[in-house]
Amino acid sequence: MKIPYFNHLIAMSSPHVVRSLRAALLLACVAMLVHGCQENTPVDAGGALYGDIEQSAHQQINNYRASRGLPPLIFNATIAAQARAHSRDMAQGRVPFSHNGFDARIAEIQKTIVVKSAAENVAFNNGFNDPATEAVRGWLNSAGHLENIEDDYDLTGIGVDKNGAGDYYFTQIFVKR
Repeated sequence: MKIPYFNHLIAMSSPHVVRSLRAALLLACVAMLVHGCQENTPVDAGGALYGDIEQSAHQQINNYRASRGLPPLIFNATIAAQARAHSRDMAQGRVPFSHNGFDARIAEIQKTIVVKSAAENVAFNNGFNDPATEAVRGWLNSAGHLENIEDDYDLTGIGVDKNGAGDYYFTQIFVKR
């Protein structure tokens, strides 16, 4: 990739500035490699404490969809924020483990995304080395949850939170634009 302005800046700068610019560029490249820059990959949007678990669940769902010839679900930060809030509320005992408030979550999402249809999967588990895989396995082995995973949605958001007892709470919201 060429960066014409950067190359012009180097050509017109002192050796000290050139070294500084090259060092800054190198650090930026290393940071991108370390943190990854994949399209449609969940990022730490909205302060996710469990972004790696969310990313794993998202990837596993998309791997399953691909195995069935279905297109991937695009991760959306707005949807994920609502999923995270619901998982946090369940983990902190503000709402029971349920779909309580689903309509309100969709109403919030509709403020920025046109929603033709939506669905939600929730899960919780404790004592597993890989809580994301356990949640996805549970969803895939449940007819209703599987129907949501295989349906004609195009966007998704996954939120995870954990309570003091070590219970992981998952919420995945599916949206069709």
